[in-house]
Amino acid sequence: MDDRYVTSFAERVRESFPHCPPKREHIIAEHACLKYSGRIGRSESAKQLDGQAIHLAVTAHIRHAETPYDELLAKGHDRDEARDAVRDTVDQIIKDWKG
Repeated sequence: MDDRYVTSFAERVRESFPHCPPKREHIIAEHACLKYSGRIGRSESAKQLDGQAIHLAVTAHIRHAETPYDELLAKGHDRDEARDAVRDTVDQIIKDWKG
């Protein structure tokens, strides 16, 4: 992993979401920017530290880490159903983290 890129990505997460839990920006950046993963952090827009790419990475993290999204998938819900079920929670956390 390109440490400087991940650090820059994490800094951009912190700038955009100043109230996210301490050190969480690093967890988000490391996951999103994993080489050869095909994740948002490997996209060209993310490499430019584009705000939309940062937002998508944070949204995905919240969905997986802060909601029962993965449990819903494991119970047989399709992605759209699971995303709909957790959308309000994700939106509220994004709002809280932005401050």
